[in-house]
Amino acid sequence: MTSRDDSAAEATIGAAIADKLDVDDGLHPRGSLFTIGDLSREFDVTLRTLRFYEDKGLVNPKREGLARLYSRRDRARLKLVLMGKRVGFSLTEIKGMLDLYDLRDGQVAQLEVALGRFNEQISVLERQKKDIEQALSELKRTTAVVSGLLKEKQAHGQK
Repeated sequence: MTSRDDSAAEATIGAAIADKLDVDDGLHPRGSLFTIGDLSREFDVTLRTLRFYEDKGLVNPKREGLARLYSRRDRARLKLVLMGKRVGFSLTEIKGMLDLYDLRDGQVAQLEVALGRFNEQISVLERQKKDIEQALSELKRTTAVVSGLLKEKQAHGQK
């Protein structure tokens, strides 16, 4: 696969996931608009973060004077950005998945490439989890040894 195929796959999967996130949940009917404050509170991000994402082209709110008005599509894209960051994708990778959001060709090969990227990231995170668990175990063992030495010294009146 070429990087062009990868980009197309990212766009396809980004569109498909955003579509799933953009379902009518009863709280945000189609046509709903959100202020920057609404999304900041809902997703617990700063206003500065939302403006940064806008500067990077990850969301594209409408402007009414100085006010930013975000659509349900922007809200879904923000959800994807935050999920992508949470699982370890860079903003560049996330942007690649979102850039062609409106393309909906859904080719199997593109979805397979995207699935491969997600599976690769799962492997990376699982390795990191194993490394963290090992580090925690070693640190707990070391803490127990140091604690025992400290108690021994304190019992003998040493400082």
